[in-house]
Amino acid sequence: MTEAEQAIGTPDAGKAEGGAGTSAAGAGAEETAADRGRRRVGVLLGVAALAYLIDLISKLAVVAKLEHHAPVEVIGTWLQFEVIRNRGAAFGFGEAMTIVFTVIAVGVIVVIARLARKLYSVPWAIALGLLLGGAFGNLTDRVFRAPGDFQGAVVDFIAPAHFAVFNLADSAIVCGGFLIVILSFRGLDPDGTVHKD
Repeated sequence: MTEAEQAIGTPDAGKAEGGAGTSAAGAGAEETAADRGRRRVGVLLGVAALAYLIDLISKLAVVAKLEHHAPVEVIGTWLQFEVIRNRGAAFGFGEAMTIVFTVIAVGVIVVIARLARKLYSVPWAIALGLLLGGAFGNLTDRVFRAPGDFQGAVVDFIAPAHFAVFNLADSAIVCGGFLIVILSFRGLDPDGTVHKD
């Protein structure tokens, strides 16, 4: 082979090198997408863990310090801490349907786990993390608190004037739900795509 042929190279060699470069680029893009997905799931799990731990610690503290005591005024009579055991849903609704709300909480956790596989949006990860942490927080009460058998009473303690008593898990669920509504109105999907109706 002459020096000119060596410099130019054969056409087949060029195609082979180009094909390899394209394959490498494609693999790199797939790896980037996979990494991005894992990071979003990490955000979801981090937010969920934080919401769950804050709820759990607050319940342990108020049960130990405030249960069977007079309400503690935080902002006069407008906001008090008063421990009650709630067998219903968030904000005290549906006390005769404890087992139903337990099943619903488990269903929410399963749905979030399925969505997490295609989660590429940080706002959606935060919203779903709040829902997951709140659901786990109240589910923990249903499983481990009396009377047990998935019918345990949830500990509520935040008592605003003229409103139902609730807890931090309820707050996380409501905030996550509002955020999902906002994201849906803005057309942002969990996979990070934006659509316009």
